[in-house]
Amino acid sequence: MTGPPTRLDRFVRTLARWYPGAVEPTDELNRSLAFLESELRAETVVAAGYTAAQIVAVVVFVTATLSIPGLPPAAVLSAAVGIGLGTTLLVHRAPVAAATLRRTRSLGKAPGLVARAALRLRLDPTPERAALFAARTGRGPLANSLAAHAERSRAGPAAGLRSFAAEWRGWFPALERSVSLLVAAVEDSAGDRAEALDRALETVLDGTRTEMAEFAGDVRGPASGIYAFGVLLPLALVGVLPAARAGGVSVPATAFVLLYDCVLPTGLLLAGAWLLLRRPVALAPVRVTAAHPAVPSGPIRGIAAGVAGLVVGAVLGGILVPWGSPVGAVGLGLGAGLVVHYRPMAAVRADVRAVEEGLADATAVVGRRVSRGESVESAIDSAADATTGATSDRFAAAAGVGRRLRVGVYRSFLGDFGALSDVPSPRARATASLLAVAAREGRPAGPTLVTLAAHLTELQRVEASARRELAAITGTLRHTAALFGPLVGGATVAMAAQMAAARAGEAGSGAVVASGAAPLGTAGTTVLAPSLLGTAVGAYVLALAVILTAVATGLDRGLDRSLVGYSVGLALCSATAAYFAAYVGAAALF
Repeated sequence: MTGPPTRLDRFVRTLARWYPGAVEPTDELNRSLAFLESELRAETVVAAGYTAAQIVAVVVFVTATLSIPGLPPAAVLSAAVGIGLGTTLLVHRAPVAAATLRRTRSLGKAPGLVARAALRLRLDPTPERAALFAARTGRGPLANSLAAHAERSRAGPAAGLRSFAAEWRGWFPALERSVSLLVAAVEDSAGDRAEALDRALETVLDGTRTEMAEFAGDVRGPASGIYAFGVLLPLALVGVLPAARAGGVSVPATAFVLLYDCVLPTGLLLAGAWLLLRRPVALAPVRVTAAHPAVPSGPIRGIAAGVAGLVVGAVLGGILVPWGSPVGAVGLGLGAGLVVHYRPMAAVRADVRAVEEGLADATAVVGRRVSRGESVESAIDSAADATTGATSDRFAAAAGVGRRLRVGVYRSFLGDFGALSDVPSPRARATASLLAVAAREGRPAGPTLVTLAAHLTELQRVEASARRELAAITGTLRHTAALFGPLVGGATVAMAAQMAAARAGEAGSGAVVASGAAPLGTAGTTVLAPSLLGTAVGAYVLALAVILTAVATGLDRGLDRSLVGYSVGLALCSATAAYFAAYVGAAALF
């Protein structure tokens, strides 16, 4: 089911109507739009890309001609055409990139899906029930795909499991091998089935480890290149500007601003997108939306915080440095707004992590007690006493709901007043669903629950191992965005300003420093005013905070909007403070 057309859909259709010619979309674009469940046709996207190219090319040509007089018309025309063609490519590839990111996020849930199917097969070796249970207790394209295959193949011996695995074979081969082992386990004897099911889970877990380890090895070089050529080298060149001018090298102000605030950020953005699209599996966190009861409705709090941050940033920036108001206003205004708006979602996510951390221990307690003949309802109460933290609180709440409302295990956890009704964790909800099945099966379900606890522990270990593989890369990007880059940028700008002031003094009273550029005393040389230099580099530092933090978060946890927004907000606030502190400190030393 698709919803009503979005503003983006309407905009793309409007652009497409302005293109009169016939177009031929690729099969990849058709598949990507279908996977995204978009109402847009591939022909519409292709036509919109051609129209956007013409509009962008005209805008670039007119803007460059008016803002930079003296440029050769052929050079301006070539640049406009090149940027227009790049816009076409961007529009045509955007759905493919979005589908790739969504598919990557979905594949991170493959181990959990296999684990749920394997556990259901332990209780009842019926592929149909196992497939439907695994699909209904999950969310996202992977679970939806399994549900669709299971519905279409109910009469088949494998209940759609084989066709489901074949669909995802090209993106995650380990999933097909794992599902094949699940299907084969159904035909094994009861004694051999448990070992075969364990092997199925080990296969998908090993596949996840291998994919992440290979990816971490492949991206170390490109990530280091981004750090060197996108951060260190551009910031170091700022300090070389005074020496370059003294040597007779002219540095036009417009070219400097375009390079640092347009070209370099665009290059970083494209390089970061390339890294994210190469990731095979994303172990994404739970998705928390504004519909959650713990999240305040509306953007009022975020807007108010953004306005307050803008005012404070403008005032403090102007006090610290004469040109600091724009940088401080944008950095603190946008950063504070994002932090306040997404902070409630981050708090919900932290609560989910706390619940999931103790889930394996509580489930193991329930499994052992059920194996000894205790009822699941009573064992849940015992698990609450045997564990601590958020998990203990949720199990105690479930036991209380069951006693007071006289409802079963499923409703005590997942009903309207259930203990997990406000916990958007597929892992916790799937565990509660299996506990409800165990309540119906009785004592034979005890060993299965113990196995579930072991599987939950193993899943957590795989996720931790995968993140450790990328920790060095993502940590470097985050620290550079929030701290090291702004510190280097602020110190370099201070040094360049001091050197320019000293050389201007040596040139004599005839040297005039204008707001944009002024003669330094040597024919053909120019000097960038400190206000322009500081503002341009400050904008570049803020762009680094946004782009590098988003890339690091996407590599580590996937491109979740609330997670990226909260991380970027913190990085912007930190980068703004570090930039001003480095400038003031370096100016006092030089």
